[in-house]
Order: sequence, then structure tokens, then C-alpha cells
Amino acid sequence: MIADIQALMDRYTAWLREKITLRKVGEWVEITTPYLDRHNDYLQIYVKDSNGAFVLSDDGYVIEDLRLSGCKLDSRKRQDLLRVTLNGFGVQQNEDALTIKATTENFALRKHSLVQAMLAVNDMFYMAAPTVSSLFFEDVIAWLDENEVRYIPKVKFTGKSGYDHVFDIAIPKSKRQPERILRVMNHPDRDAAQALAFSWIDTKEVRAQDSRAYAILNDTESKPSAAVIDALTNYDVSPVLWSGRNQVREKLVA
Repeated sequence: MIADIQALMDRYTAWLREKITLRKVGEWVEITTPYLDRHNDYLQIYVKDSNGAFVLSDDGYVIEDLRLSGCKLDSRKRQDLLRVTLNGFGVQQNEDALTIKATTENFALRKHSLVQAMLAVNDMFYMAAPTVSSLFFEDVIAWLDENEVRYIPKVKFTGKSGYDHVFDIAIPKSKRQPERILRVMNHPDRDAAQALAFSWIDTKEVRAQDSRAYAILNDTESKPSAAVIDALTNYDVSPVLWSGRNQVREKLVA
């Protein structure tokens, strides 16, 4: 089993190396990653030297794209949720730009954190039009509270590779159930599923052997594709449709 997982990890990192491209843009270096945003465009980040260290930025892309799509982040509740999400990845907000500082030694880890933060913010607020009173993440939290589930929001685990991975919710082990780790997906697509799969594969190596991972999928507007469901299932992540959340209620409450 370990050899199989290692082969999957090696394949994943090889894919990352193959798909990443670099381009000089003024004083910055543009890094095109293999991760797709909701427009099916590759996410890009920008890096420049800063007194022997590095500054990495999304150049304001994620927040500006959400704003142009009708999602404003100016309410107190959304600003608080944005801040908590970014803090989990060690990312700062500089006006509209998401930024993080790195050294030569931790550059790979910090780049990984920035990309994961971009994906998380984009997914969390996508489809959150001004007329919507709550976000999907808040709906999930409200449902857990309603069912008296004991949980810890926004937890960070360091995986076997040394990369940090942020999960939305952790439910501690009980007498009847093992530790349960949840990722909330407002806009579940194949890239988000693969990113979660990598996070879980890397994380489960350092968690209790019986720990379980769940992906809570928003199917309010449309049903997630079979490719998303298969990608999660193949990597031992249990997909849970929001419309069918009560089917796993006992596994989370216990």
C-alpha cells in the first residue's frame, strides 16, 4: 500500500514540474501553475526578489475576479472569513493582492501555500452574490451546530512531504468514530478534487491510521460531475453531496 501511495505522489510531483512555466514580466517572474480557476484558466502567481528574500503575489487576481463576478467582500462577516482563511495559509492581504514572503529554503512551501489560498478563497466565495445572506461554508457550519457536532474550524496539518495543508473542519476522535477531516467545496471541479486528494494523501501518512476524510460538495446549483466523484473516491476521500448530508450525519455526530 505504501509503495502504491508513493508512486501516486511521485506521479503528482512529476506532473507539477512538467506543467509549470516561467516568464519574465518587468521586475517580476510570472509562474503559470497547472491549477485551473473557475474560468478554466491556469492560475498565475508573480515573484520578485526582496532584499535577498522573495515576495509572491497573485497580483490581486482572485479578489478582483470575484468582485467583477458580483461577489463583494466588504461586509464584516466576509472580511472575517477571508482573514481566517488566509491566516490558515500564512498569506497576507495587501489591498486586493494575496501575498506571502519566502526564503530560498522555504520557497516551495510558501508557493504551495499561496496557490492553495487562491483556490480556497475563490471556491469559498464563488456564487456568493450580494443578495445571498450566507455562504456555503457558513451553511455547513450551521448544520454541524444544529446537530451538535464537536468540531474545530480551519485546521492546518503538515504532511509527510513537509507541505502544510489547511482543512476546513476537523472532528476529533470519539469512542465510536475515528478522527474526521472535512473540506468544504462550494464549486467542486476536478482540479479542486485533485488538490484535496493530494492534501489528504500527504496528510493521512502523519495522522491516525483510521482517520477519515470527507468532501462536502455543494450541489445546490448543479450536481458535481462523475470525474469529481471518482477522483475523490479513488484517493480515499468520501464525497458527500449537500443534498444528501443527512446520510452521513451519524458518522459525524458520534
